[in-house]
Amino acid sequence: MSRRRLAPSERTTLDPFVIATGAASPRDQRDLMERPFFSLAKSRRVVPIQYEAGDVRVEVHALAEHGMATIWDADILIWAASQIVEAQNADLPTSRFFRFTPYHLLTAIGRETGASDYKLLKSAFSRLQSTVIRTTIRQGEHWRRHQFSWLNEWEELTRRDGRVEGMEFVLPDWFYRGVIDRSLVLAIDPDYFRLKGGIERWLYRVARKHAGHQAYGWRFDFRHLHAKSGSLVRPSDFAIQLRRIAARQPLPGYLLRVDREAGRELSGEMRNCPPNETKN
Repeated sequence: MSRRRLAPSERTTLDPFVIATGAASPRDQRDLMERPFFSLAKSRRVVPIQYEAGDVRVEVHALAEHGMATIWDADILIWAASQIVEAQNADLPTSRFFRFTPYHLLTAIGRETGASDYKLLKSAFSRLQSTVIRTTIRQGEHWRRHQFSWLNEWEELTRRDGRVEGMEFVLPDWFYRGVIDRSLVLAIDPDYFRLKGGIERWLYRVARKHAGHQAYGWRFDFRHLHAKSGSLVRPSDFAIQLRRIAARQPLPGYLLRVDREAGRELSGEMRNCPPNETKN
């Protein structure tokens, strides 16, 4: 009776990228900022995301056991991208294989470091690894569908007494290549991590990607924005949330304006907010 050989860990073929500090200016990957790659709700989502616009297709599938990776889980990918760019700026080698302490990661993304926060971090890793993405983005002129998960593998390193010494994970090649190409990365405001709502977090990323620092900002249609978000809420409820966000103006560096015609919200505008401009 022959024994089935287990595939070797990918970490055995990669040099580790050892993170000594969490200090790095936050960077986001452009492709993730405007398309529906994550659940915008903290409640467990298993309904797939199916998005298509022109030749761009995005499918996101989740396991019922863990649910789909959320936009809060995406903070881990933002942190990873930030560390890679910081290392590139210092002419240091990078790798898809990360070795780090959870304390550095959590503090860098504005989280607490108690026992419950470590537990939530491990749940986020499980969702990132079990969520399956299929997309045509960055697949050349001839359409091909690329399939991957946000983490290829991850491991918690513990001592005999159960104390956590560190963690490791391996990023997918698709994401890593989208970060080491600096034209596909944008700096984001550190206050992004303070945003509480899933829609407002996604809206900030859309604003940063499309409006950037343009004086005239970026205009959008409510229904178009709803489709790009992948949100499960009804378009009418999505519009209500947009109005509430416009009333609060929580997006760091941006003003959101809702345009109305005959009492109906048809479109909105996001534009850069200068540091000395007061938000009303």
